[in-house]
Amino acid sequence: MKRFFFLLLLMQAFCSFAQQPDTVFLKSLLNNHPELFSGILNHGTQNEVQIIYTRIDRDKNNIPHFTTYSYRLNPHHYFYPASTVKLPTAIFALEKLNELKAKGLNRKSVMITDSSFAGQTKVKVDTSSSTGLPSIENYIKKILLVSDNDAYNRLYEFVGRAEINQKLKKYRLNNTRIVGRLAIGDAGESTRHTNPIDFFHHDKLVYHKPGLYDALNYPMQLENMLQGKAYLDSSDRLVNKPLDFSEKNVYSLADQQMVLKRLLFPETFPKAQQFNLTADDYHFLYRYMSTLPTENLKPTYHRPEYFPAFCKFLFYGGDSTAVINPDIRIFNKVGDSYGYDIDNAYIVDFKNKVEFLLSAVVQSNEDGILNDNKYEYATVCLPFLKNLGQVIYQYELKRPKKHLPDLTKLKFSYSNKQ
Repeated sequence: MKRFFFLLLLMQAFCSFAQQPDTVFLKSLLNNHPELFSGILNHGTQNEVQIIYTRIDRDKNNIPHFTTYSYRLNPHHYFYPASTVKLPTAIFALEKLNELKAKGLNRKSVMITDSSFAGQTKVKVDTSSSTGLPSIENYIKKILLVSDNDAYNRLYEFVGRAEINQKLKKYRLNNTRIVGRLAIGDAGESTRHTNPIDFFHHDKLVYHKPGLYDALNYPMQLENMLQGKAYLDSSDRLVNKPLDFSEKNVYSLADQQMVLKRLLFPETFPKAQQFNLTADDYHFLYRYMSTLPTENLKPTYHRPEYFPAFCKFLFYGGDSTAVINPDIRIFNKVGDSYGYDIDNAYIVDFKNKVEFLLSAVVQSNEDGILNDNKYEYATVCLPFLKNLGQVIYQYELKRPKKHLPDLTKLKFSYSNKQ
């Protein structure tokens, strides 16, 4: 019997890789709500919208079965992925800890970052953590709670550029590359060099990661890698030509949802395609993906800078005044930069037994100038993502299901979590 269920899961996984998403349903859904979506639908480029919605139907054994729908999905049309690259990098950092098998090394180990190349910075303290010291665990918390850029950069330096991209290929994320740090102007040779790092357990050195150099290139030829009519450079000078994204990170929407699906439903993938994570790693990631910033004790995040829906674009629109539904939890990773807003989410309503995967990107830069901080996030992008999430949710509320999901593994106590 066990062999039968294993073969069933294997067949389902291979089918999920091969499935071609329906392209009609979402278009019809958007057209049926012109009061919400006409601005996007009537825009010349439809604001570069791409959407993937995956319906989840459980069988009597609670095994999930997926049906995927897409809108304008195009892995060859480039969009800047911004902070969404932080989730796979965090996963690969946990994988690396597990694969090193160094005694005393774990995600709580004190992590002291040194420097060995021009522009690199050192880190010896982290006042946001409960211990006052940096660690993989606290960096991941900061990434998942508020999308902290420095935390991502430290994990990028730990895993290393070459290993990150090897892992992307291992997991068949063929329309993705991660080739640089964020928000520090990382470019050229500096992206190839990653810092030396020492890990300690009770003041004892348990692992030394040397500075690394990645000599490989990861060329990708995509449309839309030259964007805008002009941009502001690092000195705020106007450069009258398009901004070139050809050396920046790439993370297609389909790959984003595949990472989320593989993380949340590992049992539906062949063993070799499952992340090398422990049960505790999964538990840790699930909890902090779904924790709201204001629910956490350390790191601590307060209003007005931070608020419950700070990193919840789908369904809440990242709105500081949003009223949070206590029955709904969103397991997600967002990104926003260069006029793009992106959310890659698994939305769960525990009371009504609703669950679905929804990933979307939308862009607005009406003046055509990049880096001028004049983007229509609040008036175009975030309202679109909010309305999209809520319309899909309302559809799911009414959709009949033969077997209701058992969502026990995703229930956590969020009050004052360390």
